[in-house]
Amino acid sequence: MSPAALVQTLRKRLSKPTGYQLFDIHLKQRIALSPSLTRFVFTGEDVALMHTLAPDQRVKLFFPSANGSAPDLPKVGDWQAARRTLKPEHAPPMRTYTIRALRPDMNELDIDFVLHGETGPASRWAVHARPGDPLQIVAPNAAYHADPGGYEWIPPQGVRKILLIGDETALPAIAGILEQLASHPDAPQVQAFIEVPEEDDCMPLLCGVHTKVHWLPRLTLHKQHGEGMILAARELASLPPTRANLNDSAALQELDLNSQRLWELASAKRSEFYAWVAGESAAVMDIRRFFINECGLDRNGLTLMGYWKLGRSLE
Repeated sequence: MSPAALVQTLRKRLSKPTGYQLFDIHLKQRIALSPSLTRFVFTGEDVALMHTLAPDQRVKLFFPSANGSAPDLPKVGDWQAARRTLKPEHAPPMRTYTIRALRPDMNELDIDFVLHGETGPASRWAVHARPGDPLQIVAPNAAYHADPGGYEWIPPQGVRKILLIGDETALPAIAGILEQLASHPDAPQVQAFIEVPEEDDCMPLLCGVHTKVHWLPRLTLHKQHGEGMILAARELASLPPTRANLNDSAALQELDLNSQRLWELASAKRSEFYAWVAGESAAVMDIRRFFINECGLDRNGLTLMGYWKLGRSLE
């Protein structure tokens, strides 16, 4: 290959759209949803270039660095490599969030935040953020025509019973899932159990006629983080009949949550029952043991995700 042809080939490769892209956004509006939850509406010309494929679509947000400077990673080239070269005080912290709504024709993007004081860079930004404040986001690229991934809500064909369990960090995804199911012409039966900090965080959700939503406010129930989720799985949820022979389940491999992330996805193409569980990692781990070891549920119909870990920051 001639040098000129090689240069052309490299240019084509570099210009090929990627599944996820770095975009610039800034805050347009903040909307208080409850004492613990606030919706941030972002805008900017780049929002029109974004895409979303599922109600639990994940994105990465970059917040001001320790020295207070706004995130300014390069939008062209390898932003990850550029971030690694920065000194710690200059590197923008990164956190994972769920797209609550995307309106590319209006250049608007909604992301719901859990407010828990100035306990980290993201929550600190959320407390003080005002319209006009800039951030950067890694989100699905509308110019990429294949599936970029970054979502786990993939219910199997033929599903008739769905179980959703999550805490407040999973509430945006669960709300989106319920909205999608509400518009389904042949919606299955849905049980949703949502653990939140307090009773005033229990908010109206758009649901189908076959959906039952159960709120589990920790303050009212005198529960610690994750205990409401575990209560839902062990005592409140209606589960399929247990298998008589649990020998296959007994060999379930334990995970070290200090070094491993709990992220197991359903793989069944067809199944009558499907569970989607997300929230604090130790709680999801307990539910995993119960569903598989004690109940003998088919792992292929379970999506189990540790969104966060108590006492530890996860990007």
